[in-house]
Amino acid sequence: MQIDQIGSLAQGLNPFKETSKSNGAEFENVITDFIGQVNTQQKDSVKLTEEFVYGGDVELHELMIAGEKAKTSLDLLMEIRNKALDMYKELTRIQI
Repeated sequence: MQIDQIGSLAQGLNPFKETSKSNGAEFENVITDFIGQVNTQQKDSVKLTEEFVYGGDVELHELMIAGEKAKTSLDLLMEIRNKALDMYKELTRIQI
């Protein structure tokens, strides 16, 4: 297994990439892509866990890394959701 620098790993988790245009459709695509990445990481973690349990050729450290990646990306997604809901609530209070 190749060990990457933390910066290269963080780029895959960054849902707010710099773009030349900023409109609603691009933001939707970024969020949709990020949700897809989180889902893929969750599935990969489950697959590695099943392989490990059934005696496959999976190292324990690979299993732990995949699980932590999945957990961290899900935590980040939940925080983004919470902040978006807080922003929406604040905007609706301002309009009244």
